[in-house]
Amino acid sequence: MMTRYENLEEFIPVHTTVTQEKLDGEKVFRVIKKEKIMQFDENTFVKLRNIDFHNGIIRVKMLSRLLPDAPDFARGFIGIVFRVNQDNSEFESFYIRPTNGTTNDPVRKAHGCQYFSYPGYTFAYFREFGITNYEAPIHNGLNEWVQLTAIIHDEKAQFYLNEEKDPVLVVHFMKHGKDAHGSIGFFSEIGTEAFFKDFEVEYND
Repeated sequence: MMTRYENLEEFIPVHTTVTQEKLDGEKVFRVIKKEKIMQFDENTFVKLRNIDFHNGIIRVKMLSRLLPDAPDFARGFIGIVFRVNQDNSEFESFYIRPTNGTTNDPVRKAHGCQYFSYPGYTFAYFREFGITNYEAPIHNGLNEWVQLTAIIHDEKAQFYLNEEKDPVLVVHFMKHGKDAHGSIGFFSEIGTEAFFKDFEVEYND
């Protein structure tokens, strides 16, 4: 059974600000990165209070815009975090880069979505060592709602966009291993105005 989370009081901001407001007549969460502004793949998220997630399904709709002061290299990064430990020093994450989803640049197109594991296993780490199996192209852009479904089981994660039949990315061996557990939340990055709605979680153990 899916559990839906709709109240602002259920969340804790970590190096972000979070508000609840209306967008196109619907109640949404708005998340903006507040600290660690010029650092990538950091613990900049909003997480659920008093949740201990191990295996299950995470579903959320998300929409990304660029802030007026976004730097040139901003890509509209938006996504989720899961298995966040209590002091926010370890977690797994998946996000999309919407501006890369609509570009004609083949190099940027290949970097449409990203799995990373905090700390240490950032996109910069993977690229430095030529590790390419934690990224994949997407076809989604800015200012459009994207349905993300994450299926998490032990060390494996499958990520689907917009109810597509095949996952956009499969991670067979997550860096924190099969026994990691913790909270779940929303990820926002440099220059992103991130919106989330219809947030649901199924806990399988």
